[in-house]
Amino acid sequence: MQAVALYPDGPELRVIEAADPVPSDDEVLVRTRRVGIDGSDRRIVAGDIGGDPPDGADHLVIGHEAVGVVEDPNGSDFETGDVVVPMVRRPTDETSRFAETGELDMAPPGTFSECGITGAHGYMAEYFTADPEYLVPVPDSLADYGIFVEPASIAEKALDQSFAARSGFDWRPETAFVLGNGNLGLLAIARLSTGEEFDRTYCLGRRDRPDPTIEFVESVGATYVDSRETELPEFPDVYEPADFVFETTGYPRHAIDAVGALGPNGIVTLQGIPGDSTFEVEGGGFHSDLVVNNKGVLGVVNSRRPHFEAAVEWLQTVPTAVLDDLVSGIYAVEEVEDALLDGDETIKTVVSFEK
Repeated sequence: MQAVALYPDGPELRVIEAADPVPSDDEVLVRTRRVGIDGSDRRIVAGDIGGDPPDGADHLVIGHEAVGVVEDPNGSDFETGDVVVPMVRRPTDETSRFAETGELDMAPPGTFSECGITGAHGYMAEYFTADPEYLVPVPDSLADYGIFVEPASIAEKALDQSFAARSGFDWRPETAFVLGNGNLGLLAIARLSTGEEFDRTYCLGRRDRPDPTIEFVESVGATYVDSRETELPEFPDVYEPADFVFETTGYPRHAIDAVGALGPNGIVTLQGIPGDSTFEVEGGGFHSDLVVNNKGVLGVVNSRRPHFEAAVEWLQTVPTAVLDDLVSGIYAVEEVEDALLDGDETIKTVVSFEK
């Protein structure tokens, strides 16, 4: 079978011929349909993050946003032809409490591998195997759009964790603000704009019109905020304080400035992972703002089965035209290098195993 493999010593990316995987007694064989590419994949291929092969291997099969079809249910509750989306994390110790509770998204570093990211092969191959507990069923209607389940699950987790953090009182959020108009930011603004949690939504970017990402933001009913005209600390005065901020940029300063963009009782969730950065902060004012206004900051990484299932439910409510607008290119396996290119016209690229 064909697979896309990263050899980290280069790093070098190759399309290789690999043996078809054989499922063990407790695994399902899945035929891959599509794999989405995000910013993490580009950083992995560039050697910036992750990229560690499984033990004993000299390469890592990349790809973590996949949708496939069950080829061999192998005695599981699945049936041949079922459409499934695989989860990302696997425990390095099956007896850990995070593995036993199904909460690997909260497990500390060093206790898990991440398929297609570090320590475990991913899904950019014609076939893969997985334990049924790491496969999430999706309806046939999402067979082409299952690539959005994993990234949408991150938004679902951010909402879940934020509402849990505010469960001690009657929190009534009205406004949501997404920082960043990359592929995760755009998917998040679609989720927050079409969901029932917020009345008004905003998205921060740095693009000139005409631009497809700005057009998308406005097509789902959100307001585009150009950070060159309205910097993040100015947002509350120019627009209104946000109740919920979803950060996707990985720009370290945003972790500080987003707190100032919140109204009282607001929550910021940080999803972007930055590199090293040093800057000055007026610590007393920042600390005081958090305390006096009951604000909160949460780091959010990965997600678990209920978040995947919530993402599936939401995707079934979204017009397919909205999801189509998020896909800027579909590529064959041999074109993976082109699929990994990034540019102003790039939103979400997809590698298809059915082209």
